Amino acid sequence: MLDRARRFSIKQIATQAGVSKATVDRVLHQRGSVHYQTHRRIHQALEELEAQEKSGPAVGRTFHIDVILHTPKRFSDAVQEAILAQLGNLAPFRIFPRFHLYQAIGTQQMHDLILRCVGKGSQGLIIKAADELPINEAVNQATAAGVPVVTFVSDLPQSERIGYIGMDNRTAGQTAAYLMSRWLAEEAQDVAVVISSELFRGEEEREMGFRTWLRSRAAHLRVVDVTGGFGVHEPTFEKVTRALQDNPSIKAIYSVGGGNRAIVEAFAALNRPLEVFIGHDLDQENRQLLAEEKMAAIIDHNLHVDARNAFLHILQFHRLWKAVPIPVSHVQVVTPFNLTH
Repeated sequence: MLDRARRFSIKQIATQAGVSKATVDRVLHQRGSVHYQTHRRIHQALEELEAQEKSGPAVGRTFHIDVILHTPKRFSDAVQEAILAQLGNLAPFRIFPRFHLYQAIGTQQMHDLILRCVGKGSQGLIIKAADELPINEAVNQATAAGVPVVTFVSDLPQSERIGYIGMDNRTAGQTAAYLMSRWLAEEAQDVAVVISSELFRGEEEREMGFRTWLRSRAAHLRVVDVTGGFGVHEPTFEKVTRALQDNPSIKAIYSVGGGNRAIVEAFAALNRPLEVFIGHDLDQENRQLLAEEKMAAIIDHNLHVDARNAFLHILQFHRLWKAVPIPVSHVQVVTPFNLTH
């Protein structure tokens, strides 16, 4: 680690990691005991600085922006790639993102993390988090302290966040319902909506849009909710398997969150047909499932545009970018036949 760190000053590493210079020195020179999480954070900070160095950001005013994502790794990887790709496109500003990525994180832990980032000199937060009261309160405290918060993909509309970046999730759900009603036979049957967690506002809105459209336009399709897999493979496989065993008629899925490989495997394990499978986001897993024609369609939005718009919200808050309305992301439908690599 010491050899990798030589390109950066102790102050750079400490600022990026959100720790003291003395702590960085102890880790780099293996002096004294340091908690393994702190050690890991400094290692991650070096990776972030190296990635930022490759992107070649312009010389100018520096911003440290914390990106906090409660999401499966496959999606946080895609978001991280999109954010890093934008760093060289926002001249004359030098933006240094600090990533905090969790597949599982408790409500209080998320609350404390938000406030810890504020206390360590963050100049903006981009977050995807569950819509729970303590998290909304932490966002409000951040905003009151002069640190702007932008919600990403899933909104916290009851908070004082300065803006939401992502698609109109109700429209996305309606789009999925429209496609499913056209692809399934016009006969009474059950369709399953797989939700990673009901605590995420974006997923709830997608499910509501899906359910409302079917109720008014295709009432022969009845919705069965499958929830609690958190987009992670094993729990999603278990939840979907149980739902299929309880309901032998299900042969169509709208996956609001993720864990889509697990869904395919659950159908295969029970030797059940999966006639229509619609999901969200062109991450690596979903690209492969589309290419294999295991999924009929992905509802997507351009993460690179979203990443840039999130930064613009923060720069506008600091009165360093022209204040113009930032639209919601366009809903895009991707099938195996218009999938680009």
